[in-house]
Amino acid sequence: MFTRLDPNDAAIGAGTSFFSDEVQYNLIHLISESNDSLCLKTFDGKMIFAQTPGHNGWLWISREVAKVERKSMIEELAIHLKGVSLPGISSEPEITAMFAEVFSNRNGIPFYSDMTLEAYHCPKVIKPVNVTGKLQKATQQNVVVIAEYLAGFLNDALGTKVEPNTQLDKAKTMVDAGGLYHWMVDDQPVSMANISHRSPRHARINTVYTPDEHRKKGYASALVAELCCIIETEKLVPMLYADIKNPTSNKVYQNIGFLKKGKIAEIKFSTSS
Repeated sequence: MFTRLDPNDAAIGAGTSFFSDEVQYNLIHLISESNDSLCLKTFDGKMIFAQTPGHNGWLWISREVAKVERKSMIEELAIHLKGVSLPGISSEPEITAMFAEVFSNRNGIPFYSDMTLEAYHCPKVIKPVNVTGKLQKATQQNVVVIAEYLAGFLNDALGTKVEPNTQLDKAKTMVDAGGLYHWMVDDQPVSMANISHRSPRHARINTVYTPDEHRKKGYASALVAELCCIIETEKLVPMLYADIKNPTSNKVYQNIGFLKKGKIAEIKFSTSS
């Protein structure tokens, strides 16, 4: 029933069933590019599973598949994943719930809801006006500040408290990757955002963070809008995911032209006794 999903596979190309859901499931493109990932598709291309080791699996099922058939396909997938370490699953809410129930019952593992994300794309950016400052690509000179911002981002996004010095290596890696930018005011960084990945038709923005003392001044809006303009020059469409529990960030994105393209519910499987 299953075969390997390759990078730029025909099953996730333009004109396929997947194409209409591509923004919502954009991370599948990134996962498929990893050499150590587990990426599967059904022979008819109506179901795709993609997982990087140690992370949630992403599961897409075509809207053309009836609910009863979806359940049968999920049961087949759960059997196929026997012995695979699966921390959790990410998909649209109905599929997530269906898979969680099947996988939990088959393996005797409880599960819990983690978060729900809203997927957005920006067909046409709306630049905010009268925002002080300018865009600047991050450099290694900013690594200490970036590490502080990454620690703040983890605390805001996941409730995970870490010391900034634990983020120095990640900060250096992000700078070297070339997608990290700051909004600068008086030659000082006041906000950060990252163009993290480019798929065939989209570029994904993540790690958008502004420290408390610089918020509500339009810096993040201006920064993300400028990144959208960069992406547009590459003939790609900007996209991102936002936690639905953060109304402020969702409003910021909508105000600069981002449109909703579907929810992704994330659950975790608990291995604790």
